[in-house]
Amino acid sequence: MMSHIFLSPLILLLFLILFLANGIRILKEYERAVVFRLGRTRPALFGGYGPGLIVLVPLIDRMVKVSLRTVTLEVPAQDVVTRDNVSVKVNAVIYTRVVDPQKAILQVENYLYATTLSAQTKLRSILGQGLLDDLLTKREEINIELQKILDQQTEPWGVKVSSVEIKNVDIPQDMMRVIARQAEAERERRAKVISAEGEFQASQKLLEAAQVLAQNPMSLQLKYLSTLMELANNKTSTIIFPLPIDLFGPFLQKAANVPPGGSIG
Repeated sequence: MMSHIFLSPLILLLFLILFLANGIRILKEYERAVVFRLGRTRPALFGGYGPGLIVLVPLIDRMVKVSLRTVTLEVPAQDVVTRDNVSVKVNAVIYTRVVDPQKAILQVENYLYATTLSAQTKLRSILGQGLLDDLLTKREEINIELQKILDQQTEPWGVKVSSVEIKNVDIPQDMMRVIARQAEAERERRAKVISAEGEFQASQKLLEAAQVLAQNPMSLQLKYLSTLMELANNKTSTIIFPLPIDLFGPFLQKAANVPPGGSIG
């Protein structure tokens, strides 16, 4: 009988210890808690409790844990029709984190799910306003625009969208062939433009050289003799060329000025 009397307080004490221990929580450095007391939130600094030791009143307080770490959300592939009527599949990655735990719990039921759905709709809306070439060449600008729009959308939820990156753009095979032909035509156009520019610059240099030679006839004759020497180096072929009489003009003029019986030189 006495043993039952001593056991009852011990059982009550043990039950009391377990009851109080049930109200102790430990939060990690990157975790915060939103505490509800009888259905109402208990105000705390920065909208949440933690990190460290949190003491709750059992059966009265309820705690919801929120992580402040950056979360990577993958947006499933979306069918997008661009402004030039090209159907593509685009998927993206979102980097987001909670900046206000209380808003993230009170303002939206599931902030991660809501952010993903919002990203899907905004992805289709923004990409549908642009051309296919913009989607392929201006991806960084599109990422920045998506990030700004999503950040404004999730701000009332206490969620910060830090970055949005488009991963893959799946283009139909027939459109890939069109793009390949377009790229080949563009390369041919650039090659022709470069060749034409080279010919134009060469013709300008030839014109300048002709003008310089025209100002000094002796330079023209020296150039002619230099060309003959270059041709003479080729011993495997016979070359027939006309000899201009102007080449001997200075010599004939000098001979004409010498009196009969005199010598030249």
